[in-house]
Amino acid sequence: MTLWRIRATVDDRPGYLSVLTASLALRGVNILAVQVQPTEQGAVDDFLVDAPDALDEAGLIAAVERGRGRDCWVARSEARGLVDQPTRVLGLANRLVRDPDATGEALRTLLGADSVSWRPAATAADQGSTGTSMVLADPAGGAFALHRAAPAFTPAEYARAQALVELAGTVTRRAAEQVSLVLPDGVEVAVRPACADDLAGVVELHEACSPRSRERRYLSGAALPRPARLRRLLEPSRGLTLVATTTDTDGAVVAMANLLGEGDEAEVALLVRDDWQRRGLGSALLRRMVSHADRAGYAALVLHVQADNAPMLRTLRRLDRPNSVQRDGGLLTLTMPLGVPVRAAGRSAVASGGQQRI
Repeated sequence: MTLWRIRATVDDRPGYLSVLTASLALRGVNILAVQVQPTEQGAVDDFLVDAPDALDEAGLIAAVERGRGRDCWVARSEARGLVDQPTRVLGLANRLVRDPDATGEALRTLLGADSVSWRPAATAADQGSTGTSMVLADPAGGAFALHRAAPAFTPAEYARAQALVELAGTVTRRAAEQVSLVLPDGVEVAVRPACADDLAGVVELHEACSPRSRERRYLSGAALPRPARLRRLLEPSRGLTLVATTTDTDGAVVAMANLLGEGDEAEVALLVRDDWQRRGLGSALLRRMVSHADRAGYAALVLHVQADNAPMLRTLRRLDRPNSVQRDGGLLTLTMPLGVPVRAAGRSAVASGGQQRI
């Protein structure tokens, strides 16, 4: 028996696929796997089959055509073809997470392309697939151009390939956004955007913090936040979450900064593990959050701070930016205007309504 790949278009009508499979069965062909990809011309059926050694390419094509298949393409396959498509795609995705520079090779493997090249520029009109050629937008700029002799690319293959390219772009962008900070005491930490995979590390961060630190962060008590809440904080719908991790093999999360957008304002909050406090880490995270909010176009940054939280108030003073504060009992609400130069904004605070400058 010999492994073959067969691709054919079949009218997307009830019973037509069964006619094709019956025609193959009459020639002793065992279908091991099948994928159905809808197109405007009909359903493109991609088979992995085990056929008798005596049955050649011409015989397989004849069997497909007798089964009402058209635009038939047949090629020898190998044992690795037995791996189902979702498993292959997940394996390629895992490879790209480790090495996003391997995007071209991953595309070639995914689509069986004969050639993959990168172009420095491509218009929206160039993108898409036509016959056996495909052009994919690279999120980092430029585009990937693919070609294979046969068969023609399908819309489903184009969507898979574009998703793979976007994954590589996301990994590259996150790596570029990661920075190393050297604190005043000489210790180095890594700061990067958070992701869902950080949930376990963030839970450990909260468990390692004292009840007092957690209360100052959440204002509503010292209890550990539920994992569902932390998961939402890690990937906010509007805003950004940064985590600071140690640079040793453990890579423990030692601080977290959250920026949550609402309207034209963004609220920021920090949590630093007790043994990492008073080392300049909170100030460094807060400065990055202010810069991000400024670039994102928010009109103001809002912070809610307990009046007796002297460390956080000192951190805010170090920013040396104009701000106003509204006091409600033991809670201070600080509003920091963005988008204006510090000198042009001035340093005066609003004196009425119980407001003051930190």
